[in-house]
Amino acid sequence: MSTETSRTSVDLRREHRRKYIAWITDACRDPGTRSALRAGLRRDLDHVRPMHRIVAPWLPSQRHVPEAEERAFYLIASMVADRPRHTFATEDEPAEAVEEAVPARSAADGPVAASAREGEDTRSERWGRSLGHCLAQAVVHSPGREREMRASTAEARLHLLTRQSASGLHRHLPATVRYLRQTGIDVDWARLMEDLIAWPAFSGRISRRWLQDYYRVTDKSRNDKSDREDQNDLLGNAP
Repeated sequence: MSTETSRTSVDLRREHRRKYIAWITDACRDPGTRSALRAGLRRDLDHVRPMHRIVAPWLPSQRHVPEAEERAFYLIASMVADRPRHTFATEDEPAEAVEEAVPARSAADGPVAASAREGEDTRSERWGRSLGHCLAQAVVHSPGREREMRASTAEARLHLLTRQSASGLHRHLPATVRYLRQTGIDVDWARLMEDLIAWPAFSGRISRRWLQDYYRVTDKSRNDKSDREDQNDLLGNAP
């Protein structure tokens, strides 16, 4: 298989997942659909019967689908649905207006656009924002809000997740995603879905990237804050 063919295949799979997440987000405007999806949180595939009619048509049909990939489709749908009804678009709003309707956008289109444009993590423009990046954004941007993510909390959650098997990750991830949303930080669903699918084979590599992204963003924030304070001190002491 040529590099071009392989790249096209990867792009097609990513596009399919993006469309799936956008469709799930739009479908959650219906209370019955949202309830059926939320009921699947922390349940295995044999105990999510109400979800099959919603998720199954989106599973790849041209090849065998590994269980890890199936579970990712179901878990992502459950977590997308796991938020209050009023946060979804009303019935008369177009699908394009739905929050997170194009979740695989580049970082420059997301809620952390300003920091991304400053070059905080240019890798996110290509690969999407990892869970570690999102947790770091919660630490950097949530202080002072009604709900904030403390650095110690974020680190503890992140280290807990990176130690998990695939089953453990599926159990613990929804609580972290819910907490992120409460701090006003959106998850990059498409990036997270790819990581969930790859977790059984590449958990070490993915964990390393999550941790590196977290510390890269938080360290830059601390350095920037220190530079600003030094500059203010110099200006304050100027004759």
